[in-house]
Amino acid sequence: MDVLLYIDGRWQAGAAGRRLEVINPATEEVIGTVARAETADLDAALSAAQKGFAAWRDTSAFERGKILRRAAALLRERIESIAVIMTGEQGKPLKEAKVEIGVAADTLDWFADEARRAYGRTVPARAPDITNLVLKEPVGPVAAFTPWNFPINQIARKLGAALAAGCSMIVKAPEEAPGSPAQFIRAVADAGVPPGVVNLVFGVPAEISQYLIPHPAIRKISFTGSTAVGKELAALAGAHMKRATMELGGHAPAIVFADADLDVALRVLLARKFRNAGQACTAPTRFLVQRDVYQSFLTRFAAAAQAMKIGDGADPATDIGPLANPRRIAALETFVADAVENGAKLVTGGHRLGNKGYFFAPTVLAHVPTNARAMNEEPFGPIALVNAFETFEEAITEANRLAYGLASYAFTSSAATADALARQIEAGMVAINDSHLSSPELPIGGVKDSGYGSEGGPEAMDAYLVTKLVTQAAG
Repeated sequence: MDVLLYIDGRWQAGAAGRRLEVINPATEEVIGTVARAETADLDAALSAAQKGFAAWRDTSAFERGKILRRAAALLRERIESIAVIMTGEQGKPLKEAKVEIGVAADTLDWFADEARRAYGRTVPARAPDITNLVLKEPVGPVAAFTPWNFPINQIARKLGAALAAGCSMIVKAPEEAPGSPAQFIRAVADAGVPPGVVNLVFGVPAEISQYLIPHPAIRKISFTGSTAVGKELAALAGAHMKRATMELGGHAPAIVFADADLDVALRVLLARKFRNAGQACTAPTRFLVQRDVYQSFLTRFAAAAQAMKIGDGADPATDIGPLANPRRIAALETFVADAVENGAKLVTGGHRLGNKGYFFAPTVLAHVPTNARAMNEEPFGPIALVNAFETFEEAITEANRLAYGLASYAFTSSAATADALARQIEAGMVAINDSHLSSPELPIGGVKDSGYGSEGGPEAMDAYLVTKLVTQAAG
């Protein structure tokens, strides 16, 4: 696998010919290389994006939608081959890779329809010879920065909204998992997007962001990643008056009340916690279980976690694949050791599996004090922190204690409790007795240190559109 840059409708190597290695996290073997963009390549991409925007903004919304739908159809046709690439470079099980690609196709279909709904309006005037029009226009070329944990779907959310609105885009995709994003961009290009409208670069993330964000050609940025990096990029965007959408880290609470259906809670939370080996910003992390059902939940959850099959994602029997890189193993080992040192009980897991591949056992920690690092910093791995609570107020206090506010989960059979949770949990997304937070038609985003803006639903289009007032008197 040798992945190239895509600039102005052409696949090409970097200007200096330098390349970065791509590692299979299940085997630790080099499986390919990816081109490293230089400043000259970024300049070429910026020029192409400006040219592409000039053409794309004048392409009808109907035609833009047709091209996005063709791209979605091509993704579905190629799902088997792209999933193999994604699993090899990122590690997630094949079945999860296929789901991700399918959701990306659905996302493009959704925005294909939204392209035709970027409505303006007419505002009644105060005089009979005046016409007031409110127009919606594309903001301009966009720089998108996407992570390795969902290498296709995170691009699809940004690119779908941007192209539907009439914007061009430069995508800085993850160097650790470049092959599947390249295949996604290939599908978009093959669908008929004109040269320059979509460009793909890889390289040194800090160098690329520091160059693209201040550049006058870029009018908006969209970033998905850690809160620490997001704050740096948001500050840089603010210094240059650039619009920004920030989908940042999370530390999701999962509240299980005594009146909940435990079978449902366990099924949903197990799937959501260990999806992608826990490497998801929306993964439940702080499990808050009411005292009456605490021991039952803990015992069943730990047993189910322990029974999961960990292995190479290419094996159809695998439930949990490897972590993305060795840095994640070191981080998780540190979190577990710190929690135990501070009084937590290690119920299961807590260690690396084997000496080849970045595998980490599904881990359950109980009675974790709030001063433990894992209770305050996003673990971003297969670690569940399970604590008991007595009252609703106690659960809400802990749920809202951190500066994070992305996803949250709760389980109860009480309509009154559900209503109170919906109003009082400080998060951009609240799932009650369910976990379907990521459908294309739903707004996806956080509050507080988890970012701002939305990457789903009709709201996602807003950040890519400028509101222009035209008031005109009869001549």
